[in-house]
Amino acid sequence: MIRTLRHATLALMLTTTPVAAMAQEALTATATIKGDTPGPIYDRHIFTQFAEHLGTGIYGGLWVGKNSKIPNTRGFRNDVVQALRDLSVPTIRWPGGCFADEYHWREGIGPQAKRKVKINTHWGGVTEPNTVGTHEFMDLLDQVGAEAYISGNVGDGTPTEMAEWVEYMTSPSGTLAEERAKNGHKAPWKVPYFGIGNELWGCGGNMRAEYAADETRRFATFVKVPYGEKITKIASGANSEDYNWTEVMMQQATKAVGGLSLHYYTVPKGFEKRSVSVGFDETLWAETMSRTWKMEELLTKHGAIMDKYDPEKRVFLAVDEWGTWYEEDAGTHRGFLRQQNTLRDALVAGINLNIFAKHADRVRMTAIAQMIDVLQAMILTDGAKMVKTPTYYVFQMYKPYMDATVLPIDLKSPWYGKDQWVVPAVSASAVKDKAGQVHVGLTNADPNRPVTVTVSLTGVAGTAVSGKVITANAMDALNSFAQPSTVVPTAFTGARLDGGTLTVTLPAKSVVMLDLK
Repeated sequence: MIRTLRHATLALMLTTTPVAAMAQEALTATATIKGDTPGPIYDRHIFTQFAEHLGTGIYGGLWVGKNSKIPNTRGFRNDVVQALRDLSVPTIRWPGGCFADEYHWREGIGPQAKRKVKINTHWGGVTEPNTVGTHEFMDLLDQVGAEAYISGNVGDGTPTEMAEWVEYMTSPSGTLAEERAKNGHKAPWKVPYFGIGNELWGCGGNMRAEYAADETRRFATFVKVPYGEKITKIASGANSEDYNWTEVMMQQATKAVGGLSLHYYTVPKGFEKRSVSVGFDETLWAETMSRTWKMEELLTKHGAIMDKYDPEKRVFLAVDEWGTWYEEDAGTHRGFLRQQNTLRDALVAGINLNIFAKHADRVRMTAIAQMIDVLQAMILTDGAKMVKTPTYYVFQMYKPYMDATVLPIDLKSPWYGKDQWVVPAVSASAVKDKAGQVHVGLTNADPNRPVTVTVSLTGVAGTAVSGKVITANAMDALNSFAQPSTVVPTAFTGARLDGGTLTVTLPAKSVVMLDLK
């Protein structure tokens, strides 16, 4: 079953080293966790969520209106807000995505009944009522307990419009602050993160990198907040393997921003065909895992370019769009990007969260796409019904990683492969939280066989281990409205701690989180 990697460069970038594994033999892996050489902080903003005016991601999934029979607080549905609070969502990116490239903030303030109704030209050609605008979004943040990451309009906007929006949100005084007060919010809001455009290489204007760098510097110049406040500006970064974009932006615009974005989606079969989200075979499972592992290569190469111009790592890399992208569910509105979320997506989430740990010195924010009802969502809704997806539960399991210290881990894994798609069977990461407890995240991408991992602990003290696991019998197992608990974390008993050695048997197709005590 051992085959040549489809992407030769991946072999050079993997965090793992292969060990022999015959098809019918038990799989084994070894690892060392280096607690005596702690690494960077696993920033809580790596768990940022993304809410775009797309499909029912806003209207229906979050906003139902104050007069809805669905229980809500000032229009936002209580069940979804509570689920997000339970995840401790740190930040939400809004209003897009491509939608942000045509968003004009003044159309979303003032009396809701008088706001401009437009066509959402990017997503489905449906009407956009602008019911959820700046005030409503800030209220959502308060309800969830999250911070703002606002995406500004460079696409068809102006520096003046962007500057006035920031002043409207953050200024304690002046004409725009008075207008904000008349619209119902006297006190200024905090805007910790502000995106200088979105995908300037594509739906944000189809710009060349050199022109985009100039526009980034120009627009960023006028994004100002009151004295004593801080706003981190994030430039529109590369699409996947466009390393020239990162080179140009870092060379020409790095002084204007504090972050640079990167967008990469796991798209089995490619954007032209795309995989089904359920009912797929093992070859599509393996292809999904392989395309997910591409993230490791991208972070390594983009990070190396950033290191050349910013060796102090002042500018962070914000992977503010990532996740799976499949064929839309049958019977759903074209352009709404609604897809099912299965155990396969849980593995994608776990692998990425482990990869981010290795690059936490540079990757200090990521945003999975998207939060509700769109692509690799945390939550799916249908009218009054709501269900938490397998991806939601992976994020829940990894909550202890928020602002914990990364512990370096050396891993030697067997390979898993199907047809031309070959990946490490195991991915892993480890952190120590502020209370001193060590947490170890592991995934087994092999859908057929368990893997026993023997972990040597250096500088890590522990006398007991407990954990949780997400797995299921079928590769495409999912949580439905009728059966919401098919793929949920359960107690894990497959680990034992003996002195300085941790032994773990990972079930096939599983995500495991261990807590050392």
